[in-house]
Amino acid sequence: MANILIIRLSAIGDVAMTIPVIYSAARANPDDKFTVLTQVFLIPVFISRPANVEITGINTFGAEKSLGGLLRFARAYATYDFDIVLDLHSVVRTFLIRTLFRLRGKKVFVIDKARKERARLTSRRHKELKPLRSVTDRYADVFRAAGLNYSDTFRFLFGGQYVARLSATEKLTGPKEGKWIGIAPFAKHRGKVYPPERMEQVVAILAGREGIRLFLFGGRGREQEILEEWASRYPHVQSVAGRCSLGDELSLMSHLDLLLCMDSANMHFASLTGINVVSVWGATHPYSGFYGYRQSPGNAIQADMPCRPCSIYGQKPCYRGDHACMTQITPEQIVRKIEKTLAAHENRH
Repeated sequence: MANILIIRLSAIGDVAMTIPVIYSAARANPDDKFTVLTQVFLIPVFISRPANVEITGINTFGAEKSLGGLLRFARAYATYDFDIVLDLHSVVRTFLIRTLFRLRGKKVFVIDKARKERARLTSRRHKELKPLRSVTDRYADVFRAAGLNYSDTFRFLFGGQYVARLSATEKLTGPKEGKWIGIAPFAKHRGKVYPPERMEQVVAILAGREGIRLFLFGGRGREQEILEEWASRYPHVQSVAGRCSLGDELSLMSHLDLLLCMDSANMHFASLTGINVVSVWGATHPYSGFYGYRQSPGNAIQADMPCRPCSIYGQKPCYRGDHACMTQITPEQIVRKIEKTLAAHENRH
């Protein structure tokens, strides 16, 4: 029996993408124990996990933010009796942690982040527009390199003995009637956000459709303010931003018929619940390997522009200065994709 440490500290969506791989690996190696080191606030995402998976937290926004705090944490953590360390992140912080384990004679395996391939994909002058291997596949490669059994057996976070219930959010949602559509219009970086004034037009159009109810997802602060303003202007629209725990949001997502979102953490959360996701892409591209787990490639909305993608994560300034990759997408185009996806799902069932 091996005691295995898995490290993935951020970003939120990338941590969510580890779940199908970790759960699949744990089920394929039932005699081994897996411990996941991630941000404390992300621990609630790891629901319905196999019995041989444990989650432990680090707070790089607090006690472990400074180099000194991180080193103190890493020195203490390196005394734990792990046989194998899998670094699914490969950044400076995880380099420090894994190095201390390596100095103690532990076996360490690190993800290949395909930096050269990503650079060619986002190059301005010598772009190679071809799909890279998915990040989930790259995570799985690390488990295989460590000599562990692996087969992709993950399906959904909810199911079997772990049933998603609406009881915690029922005061907000009420019983389900008609079609429920979620909208998560924000992302961390400007290059991944559809213009809010245009997204409001999408909300307005859908709110006028009979039998459709909309739920708006976002963070606290300014995002919450914007979503509450939209909810006050249109019928059958409810903002859940700042009003639910992460676990309750996941439960609510699992009851949606579809989620509209950006290239963001919510795309990955919704994918884990098994619902259909329609995603809008600007500076980034599904070819980078960060597409939603088991989502249909045809549900990505994007403008065909020679400068795309200009970034893997969406943080780089727009070359053109006008974010045309987003503004060339019309609200009507998004609505048509949603309606087409809903109709296709109905025909299959």
